[in-house]
Amino acid sequence: MTAVADTAFAPRTGGNRHLAGTGALLRLALRRDRIMLPLWVLAIGGTTASAAGSLGAVYGTPEERASVISSMATNSSLRSLYGPVFDDSLGALVSWRYVAFMSAFAAVMSLLIVVRHTREEEETGRQEMLSSAMVGRRAPLTAALLVALIANAGIALLTTLGLAGEGAAGALALGLAIGGVGMVFATMAAVMAQLTETGRLAKGLTAAVLGVAWALKAAGDAASTDGSHVLTWLSPIGWAENIRAFAGERWWVVLLFAAVIVIQGAVAYDLAGRRDVGMSFLPARPGPADGRLATATSLAWRLQRGSLLGWGIGFLLAGLMFGSMTEGAADLVGDNENTREILERMGGQAGVTNSFLAAMIGMLAMLAALYAVQSVLRLNGEETSQRAEPILAGAVGRIRWAVGHLYVAFGGAALIMLLGGLGLALGYGKDFGPVLGAVLVQTVAVWLLGSFAVLVYGVLPRIAALGWAYAGLSLGLGWLGAALNLPSAVMNLSPFEHLPKLPGNEMLWTPVLVQLALAVVFTVAGLTGLRRRDMQS
Repeated sequence: MTAVADTAFAPRTGGNRHLAGTGALLRLALRRDRIMLPLWVLAIGGTTASAAGSLGAVYGTPEERASVISSMATNSSLRSLYGPVFDDSLGALVSWRYVAFMSAFAAVMSLLIVVRHTREEEETGRQEMLSSAMVGRRAPLTAALLVALIANAGIALLTTLGLAGEGAAGALALGLAIGGVGMVFATMAAVMAQLTETGRLAKGLTAAVLGVAWALKAAGDAASTDGSHVLTWLSPIGWAENIRAFAGERWWVVLLFAAVIVIQGAVAYDLAGRRDVGMSFLPARPGPADGRLATATSLAWRLQRGSLLGWGIGFLLAGLMFGSMTEGAADLVGDNENTREILERMGGQAGVTNSFLAAMIGMLAMLAALYAVQSVLRLNGEETSQRAEPILAGAVGRIRWAVGHLYVAFGGAALIMLLGGLGLALGYGKDFGPVLGAVLVQTVAVWLLGSFAVLVYGVLPRIAALGWAYAGLSLGLGWLGAALNLPSAVMNLSPFEHLPKLPGNEMLWTPVLVQLALAVVFTVAGLTGLRRRDMQS
């Protein structure tokens, strides 16, 4: 159908026929992303731009900043997480603390944008309908990459403006580093969207490359104090570190980003011109024919097992890394009272080591909430793409179909939390029982956020993204609330804030039982709403 469309309008569009309709598709994509795109940009760019204030309160004197450099030079575990410190200026500390994490978030944002507006559009059949009109073969890919470029440029601009007071050159370098990583993974996702047959696989493969890039960066930083290890240079996140914002900027590293972006973009464009709409270079395997998909639960497991496997491996590795850092937590805190107060706000007042363990378990739980929401809202994706209709047309009822996915969502959230706790205990080498018990306590808040997503999806499916918004708010409060010293009224919006900070503090059963009860109520209310409402077309 695409070939027919190209022939139809070739005389009127000349040499640009493959890009015809790009402007209209760009406006459509920006309209569809008018809520989530600004939220991504504000969350990543705004967090980085405001970091100077929070870090300035913690490391306000040259002596305190010098102690950080000394600690990072001798602590390879912490260096593998944050990277090396290249200078003792406040701007350099902002870059040290945020460049790797914000670059990873920009990469996630970019891959989601590109896959959403390319491969997922083909899966739903909308792209085939558009391609029958005056839309060029490469127009959808161009529009998707332009949306990603706009988002990453927004992040770079916010970062530059917010940190210009610490040095305009350093602020620009940091903004370009974060936006550059985002565009590297945007073009990589564009390639994966051409190779694979489903958006889920395209996102999974790109995310796997991101995980490898992070692991290479961590291994290289652990082995070297100045970011010069070859493993660091094999990772785009390592390139972002090695721009050395606020520490004698290396502008030539920007050319490395540009070269990779251009090469991957050219590959994606070439592949896009060699295939038909809906086709791929790596076709999906046929499903099993031995009855293993006889129930709604087994189908949900088949659809989501790859995602669960990736999250599980990631949590186990993250737990091992955090556990190996536990012994060095006291060295990093040292005599810095501001850092100690932040750690105690996050992990409770039970000594530096226990506070650090509790804070890391809390961070794992906040990330697990994203898995729970993602898995729950898979129901919304199955419904809006009309893949649920053939299932519900048979003997499978709505509740039975939904519960199959909820088993995977809530059971999977508990599993990845246990894997994270196991990794944490193994990395630390002690306190297996207390660590795993603390993990189970935090899982209750993960379930509550997942059940809120069930409630919104069942009752108000057209604004199901509220599930993401609440989980993102909880993550943001946990990530920045303690450092910004936000008031208790704001912090209490997160369910994690009400649970006991274990290990090391007193176990409180009341908030745990209350949140469990709320999770049950939200889930039942959501399923009731699903049963009573019309299905989305």
